[in-house]
Amino acid sequence: MTYGAYKNARDAAWQCLIDYNVKSLPVNIFEILKSAGIKFAKNSNANLVRPNESGISLLINEQWYIIYDDKDTPQRCRFTLAHELGHILLGHELKKDRYERTFNLSKPAIETQSDIFASRLLAPACVLWGLDLHTPKEIASACDISLQAAKIRAERMSVLYKRNKFLTNPLERTVYKNFEEFIIDNKK
Repeated sequence: MTYGAYKNARDAAWQCLIDYNVKSLPVNIFEILKSAGIKFAKNSNANLVRPNESGISLLINEQWYIIYDDKDTPQRCRFTLAHELGHILLGHELKKDRYERTFNLSKPAIETQSDIFASRLLAPACVLWGLDLHTPKEIASACDISLQAAKIRAERMSVLYKRNKFLTNPLERTVYKNFEEFIIDNKK
């Protein structure tokens, strides 16, 4: 993935946190979706998610829907909802006539970009830094994400901690400011 695509996903996650006035962890993805006017449903009610998919986003009559596999863990469901929101907010091209995007085991660039969006939305680096969180267990617990997702986030955070270039972007500074009270109240 190019740095530009990475930066777009990261910045879109920050902007989403700002636009929906998120101020604490874990991020309430359901409230963001409701505020954005995006409807969501469990696949056990809709039966539209195919095998090897965790979720889909559909555009039907100008209304966005996200269907997620509710047989997954709650943490995985949260990540799937954030991932699908990433597809929508990043304006990824719709597939076929069904107006859907899918997440499956293959990883085209747009899937990686949506994963980056989801991880930066659910576990924003400046907040993890402010809370001084480093381990996958700490990150998973604070952000209510899977240990697998937290491990990937912890690996990236390790690089960011070494660079020590937090709060250099105006969007990131705004996210941090919005979370500041939460950080003060919850720093370990």
